[in-house]
Amino acid sequence: MPADGPGSVPAPARRRLAAVRGEPSPIGQAQHPSRPGATAAMVRFKNRYVLCEVVSEDPRCRQCIEDRAVGLAVRDAIGKVHGDYGLACCSISFTVKYLNAYTGTVLLRCRKDSYRLLCSALPFVRQLESRNLRYPCFLNTLHVGGTIRTCQKFLIQYNRRQLLMLLQNCTNEEERQCIQKSLLSCSLTEEQSQSGDEEDDDGTETD
Repeated sequence: MPADGPGSVPAPARRRLAAVRGEPSPIGQAQHPSRPGATAAMVRFKNRYVLCEVVSEDPRCRQCIEDRAVGLAVRDAIGKVHGDYGLACCSISFTVKYLNAYTGTVLLRCRKDSYRLLCSALPFVRQLESRNLRYPCFLNTLHVGGTIRTCQKFLIQYNRRQLLMLLQNCTNEEERQCIQKSLLSCSLTEEQSQSGDEEDDDGTETD
């Protein structure tokens, strides 16, 4: 007579027995190598997206607003404020996700655990360097979100408020018409964001 054990019971019978008992099916489950009997689970790393604005009185500063220059300036500020440890923490998953040289809009990505280190170091960015030329500027933090989509929604509302203030500050009707004509002549191309960036976040926002 065969001995009782998992090998003596057919697989379909074991699945039905587990379903009746309300237990997870023992078939097809991966076990953790260091903990026998424990199932392996995927770990999802959460990111934070920091929306910034490059502010400079020098119009030539827009010429050096590029991914590499902004990334180096931010990393240098983090190293000065938080040292090697803070720089190592923020460097994980850190990247310049989006940049618009015309409006000075910059979107930075970092891990959720280290976004406070990043935000606290941004006020210490004093200049951007490109082609051996340095232009004084600073980064104004506009919004911190859990997904790219929340940052996009905030940026749309922010630009609307800025345009309204610009129209209210017009001194004559000619300036108002020039601004309205410029807005009507603009075309916006929407680029679909990668699904992985949206799935890696929990969608929460932090002001």
